[in-house]
Amino acid sequence: GHYISVDTSYEGEKAVLSSPDLYSEEWSCVRLIYQIATTSDTSADPARLNLYLRQEGESFDRLLWSAKEPSDSWLIASLDLMNSTKKYKLVLEGEMGQDKSTSIAVFEIKITSGYCIECDFEENHLCGYVNRWNPNVNWFVGGGNIRNSQSVLPKDHTLNSALGHYMYVDSVYVKHFQEVAQLISPRTTAPISGCLSFYYQLKQESSIVFIVYLRDMSGFYEEIWKTDSALNADWALAEVDFNAPYPMEVIFEVAFNSAKGGYVALDDISFSPVYCSNQTGAPFNPASAGCNFEEDLCNFYQDEKDGPGWSRVKVKRNVYRAGDHTTGFGYYLLANTKFTSQPGYIGRLYGPTLPGNLQFCLRFYYALYGFFKMSGTLAVYLFEENHVVQEKIWSVLESPKGVWTQAEISFKKPMPCKVVFVSWCKSFWDCGLVALDDVSLSLGSCQAADLLLPSPGECTFEKDECVFTQKKRGRGSWHRKRGPTPTSYTGPKGDHTTGVGYYMYIEASNMVYGQRAYLVSRSLRGTSGKQCLTFFYHMYGAGTGLLSVYLKKEGDDEEIPLWRRTGEQSISWLRGLIEYESDTNYQIIFEAIRGVSIRSDTAIDDILFQAGPCLEVEEIQFSSGYPDSLNEIEY
Repeated sequence: GHYISVDTSYEGEKAVLSSPDLYSEEWSCVRLIYQIATTSDTSADPARLNLYLRQEGESFDRLLWSAKEPSDSWLIASLDLMNSTKKYKLVLEGEMGQDKSTSIAVFEIKITSGYCIECDFEENHLCGYVNRWNPNVNWFVGGGNIRNSQSVLPKDHTLNSALGHYMYVDSVYVKHFQEVAQLISPRTTAPISGCLSFYYQLKQESSIVFIVYLRDMSGFYEEIWKTDSALNADWALAEVDFNAPYPMEVIFEVAFNSAKGGYVALDDISFSPVYCSNQTGAPFNPASAGCNFEEDLCNFYQDEKDGPGWSRVKVKRNVYRAGDHTTGFGYYLLANTKFTSQPGYIGRLYGPTLPGNLQFCLRFYYALYGFFKMSGTLAVYLFEENHVVQEKIWSVLESPKGVWTQAEISFKKPMPCKVVFVSWCKSFWDCGLVALDDVSLSLGSCQAADLLLPSPGECTFEKDECVFTQKKRGRGSWHRKRGPTPTSYTGPKGDHTTGVGYYMYIEASNMVYGQRAYLVSRSLRGTSGKQCLTFFYHMYGAGTGLLSVYLKKEGDDEEIPLWRRTGEQSISWLRGLIEYESDTNYQIIFEAIRGVSIRSDTAIDDILFQAGPCLEVEEIQFSSGYPDSLNEIEY
């Protein structure tokens, strides 16, 4: 047969293969059979094979899957594509990296309707199911009327004939008590919940244990089904409720107690997005357990008898005191305010009840002011429903003063529980302020979430400059930096993404008054309809100059101004919103101009491009001068 491979004679370029326009109103599964072969052991810059989804109306391609592991055989990747009303293309991209001896090849790409975990075992790729090899007991393919096959059954279930195929485990080769054979499904790549069904047959002389597990990316097993007592040797249907809000594998495991244990056969695994039992409960929505405190406390609350520990406050833009994390001029929570700072004082903020037996990732931002000893001033507890059992899952150690810092915690509890934020003021002399903002909860562990692919039009500058490049290097250039800038009384103390990550800024002490620095995006796909660009900017310093954003359409010489700020704005990171449209390919340009003194370090971070109009409107697109410089907190 034929396969296609990347031509290696072009150095440093990417090979791109694009599908025709595709359209799928039903859920479908993409299966890709590929191989990355190399002769060298390790390479600093390995070859990669990427698969992107290019949706109509989007300026950015979404990365669905990426592989860089070399292998000496063909591998299969299975990816779920959620149903969509938009046309799309699949784009395969081969990156050669530095290694000259590598080859990237694709043998087959196939899109079928249905879910990737479904399988009738009639095709030789077995839908990406794999047997975990064991010296004595393994899952084999049976059927297909092969004369010398070890096949244990006369007929499969799919075709009900000797020609069909199924999977089976036989106890003939068992050497040790309780050896297990595992058949592992492809990993889910999109959240699914519903009914998993399959047909199985057991023939047993002595006890067989046949169990179905879910396994998440951290290796945690959860049993979802088990055979009951002996069944007749005919195909039986099993149905089990199945919930995979984050990536999981389904594992079919068989254990025998002796070599005369009989066999187990499996066929026709299928999935339906409707639960098998009459359970109608809507799946838990993690967004209900988050809050940015702009409108109210969402589903958080305080206990009456504790007193009002946490207050919702807002700071006008000013150069002394940082605002909130969400926009820089919105609301956040503050504990130990001047009304409540008695020694031994404790403020508790309770979150909503979370269901048990799910893996969660909790993220939030905190900032501390005025403590000598920071450790323990803010802690997170889990309370089980009766409020008797509490477990401390996080507490602050040291963190940069007055910088919004991100914390992330993974947890999983068998019983329903609540997250409780506790701020503690130990003694009257050391009672600073604790600020809290942008609490979010997601399903799956935080480590697994970090492995997930970033959203397409997002740039946090944590790894690199993403789609942006400098127009000219030299004195007027943007720098990628973490921590505070070198000059005092100007520039941020930390980035906006986590407080300890990277941002882009201009270093005014290397530039002259009026010198410009440009950060230019690569050419982005034009689309019909509005686009929304969100970003965070930091303009603090008495000599601050200008920050402008321009749109440059392909083929046009002029740059259209979209947004501008002049002069010192705030000591906080502020959010900028721009709505624009361009039906031809275009570039976005960030231009910073150095102001009158070295106190004009201007920074940007967390740029996000989204299709569709902005959900909020920014009051002023073009502003100059400094807002009311009143250093006051509104309670």
